[in-house]
Amino acid sequence: MAEIRVSGLQKRFGDFAAVKDSSFVVEDGEFFCLLGPSGCGKTTTLRMIAGLELPTSGEIRLAGDDVTFKRASERDIAFVFQLFALYPHMNVRRNIAFPLVSQGVPRAEIRQRVEEAARILRIAHLLDSPVSGLSGGDRQRVALGRAIVRRPKAFMMDEPLGALDAEFRHIMCGELRALHDRLGATTLYVTHDQLEAMSMADKIAVMNEGIIEQLATPREIYDRPASLFVADFIGSPPMNFLSLRAGLPAGADTVEIEGARIAMPALREPVAEGDLVLGARPEHVRFSDASPLRGEVFGVEYLGTTQIVTLVTRSGRVKARLSSDVPARIGETVGLTLRPEKLSLFDKASGKALRSALHDAAAQTRSAAMEARHG
Repeated sequence: MAEIRVSGLQKRFGDFAAVKDSSFVVEDGEFFCLLGPSGCGKTTTLRMIAGLELPTSGEIRLAGDDVTFKRASERDIAFVFQLFALYPHMNVRRNIAFPLVSQGVPRAEIRQRVEEAARILRIAHLLDSPVSGLSGGDRQRVALGRAIVRRPKAFMMDEPLGALDAEFRHIMCGELRALHDRLGATTLYVTHDQLEAMSMADKIAVMNEGIIEQLATPREIYDRPASLFVADFIGSPPMNFLSLRAGLPAGADTVEIEGARIAMPALREPVAEGDLVLGARPEHVRFSDASPLRGEVFGVEYLGTTQIVTLVTRSGRVKARLSSDVPARIGETVGLTLRPEKLSLFDKASGKALRSALHDAAAQTRSAAMEARHG
């Protein structure tokens, strides 16, 4: 397996820029996700790395070799698509073996590799079955087996679970991650589903309109979103946003919302102009009778041990994730508190997060720890 290094990658279709100056590194053996909505450029990025599209500019290196303008067949990469693309006239064994047969691999080695892949994927009992009679989950395993037998430098996966129902996707997420760990594979995985990315990835690149908005671990992206887009895209329900007055003085350690003073880590520089947005995850909102920040209960979603309570405040609509034991009646007005150490602050015009000294110190500590782990 091998490191993938992308530098200044761009792709234009006429006047439309699908990918804009993307740079990132997929480390050897890492599970890396490109995450974003439809049309954000994630699949185009994957196709350029796989050699199915040529970039307008930029550089792609695989295991140290410059493969920017090499054909897909010269890159030693295995591709798994959303559509299974199996050969209906072949059984499972022949489907998995097909790439090895095409390469002229000896028959005994083909048999050994196919049976090894089938054992890993738990489909050994299906090897002589026709693919037309398989379930969606088993068909996806066959497609994965066809990629595994090649023993490539890296796996490219373009929404491979998109054709499965919700229950199968949940099961296959766990199996894909376990498979990745067993193989020690370098995997680049494209998805629009945040749950897939958050549950499987070592690192995630969140893309929007051809730009990587944030590149970090799942925890960092959830706890410290770099932009309003990331904060809104990640999380279910997403982060709450409350509008603030324009500007904050240097050294400010509180913000005011509807008469409530809310503690914030001090900003390094003053924000003299422009409106601000305060972000709070639903699980960091609590009820408090003493708080001057008030909201009227608009809706309640019962989820078993928890509930999602939607409240209307003068600064915007807020969702709170609370224990089901907390009483919440539609129409009543309650006080709200926010956990100050978990809040985010954004510049409304640019959409960028305003980094505080506390946030930066925490990020530097995490970065140093990651570097130490990887040597």
